[in-house]
Amino acid sequence: MEGEIEIEEIFQLYQWHLWQTKEKPNPGLPIDLQNRCYNAFISREPTVSKRQDDVVAQLSYIGLDPKEEVIMESGYRIDALVEVNGKQVCIEVDGLSHLIGKNRSPLGITILKRRQVPSIDGIELVSVPHWDWQKIVNDKKKKQESLRNLLSLKSDNE
Repeated sequence: MEGEIEIEEIFQLYQWHLWQTKEKPNPGLPIDLQNRCYNAFISREPTVSKRQDDVVAQLSYIGLDPKEEVIMESGYRIDALVEVNGKQVCIEVDGLSHLIGKNRSPLGITILKRRQVPSIDGIELVSVPHWDWQKIVNDKKKKQESLRNLLSLKSDNE
């Protein structure tokens, strides 16, 4: 419909608002538009992949208690949130939908999320790239060791 803002444009507008108000000292959007954008931003239904389910299962196997699909104060939805050595860490499972084509370059929305979650929410964000996970898809021990390394956790053998 002419004059209506599409949902993707609302998401982009909200990300711009976050950039302006949280990363720069600018006023951002009018409050009614800010609320509309925020509500649209958090209302998107998550798509949980088999890879994400597998990563979350492996996080549990290494003794963590992952919380799935957590909406952060900024409005970003995180694949999993875990506590590591007394601090919260966000886990993002980056599949092909986070990348441009089939290469390893992240989409703009992925780049912004990686920057804005630590900056605004004050929580480290760790990415589990699909190309690393794909190499070890059939080896639970290697998956668990990979996650331990990403999160700087000691191995069961140490």
